[in-house]
Amino acid sequence: MPERETIWIIGASDGIGAALAREWARRGARLILSARSLDRLKDLAAELGEEHIPIAVDVSDRASIDAAADEVGKIGHIDRIVHLAAIYDPGKVADLDPGMAAQIVTTNLTGSFHIAQVAPALLRTGGQLALCGSVAGYIGLPQGQIYSATKAGVINLAESLRAELSGRVDVRLINPGFVDTRLTQRNTFHMPAIVTPQSAANAIIKGLEAKHFEVHFPRRLTWSLKLLSALPYWAALPLTKRLTQ
Repeated sequence: MPERETIWIIGASDGIGAALAREWARRGARLILSARSLDRLKDLAAELGEEHIPIAVDVSDRASIDAAADEVGKIGHIDRIVHLAAIYDPGKVADLDPGMAAQIVTTNLTGSFHIAQVAPALLRTGGQLALCGSVAGYIGLPQGQIYSATKAGVINLAESLRAELSGRVDVRLINPGFVDTRLTQRNTFHMPAIVTPQSAANAIIKGLEAKHFEVHFPRRLTWSLKLLSALPYWAALPLTKRLTQ
């Protein structure tokens, strides 16, 4: 029988993170659940069982991350760290509040950098670090605004880490398409191939248990965007411009 895994999920209070927590708990993993809201984490931990540990963390605050990492370190070496925490504010670049733009960068991109720095010391040798990008980071799309730019940065960061940490940490990249969560419910445009958080959780777990660097889903959307991003600009930009009409 395989040894029980210990997994730290960052961004566990809602959406994909909460669905992942429920699915991994069902499969027998011991979980460390993190997000900004300790009350919501405690409710989730109570639902899943007393062996699961809630630890509040604000990934935009390095002191908060270091304090959480100290608590996680007391538990022992971790098998997987899955970093999902992000914020989102839909709309065009010209309409975005500059303060919110800075907060999105700090949370989504700089937060991923902070987690990437503390993770290796917490993981067992060969343990897994999964960062969450997005298919929105494949190519600049209308209304992608600063969120898409941060996710492009996370993709690049994960690619760099895959090389830097080779042999020590199994770095993975998660690139979801549209998932029906509290964040995406703010969108006013049609979201093709949208999936439930449970479907996303199943796809992520299946992908992380396989050997591919990138976990991306749903494939009917992601392969189309991959093709678009692979085109030369003279072909891709007229296609993306049509999306503004």
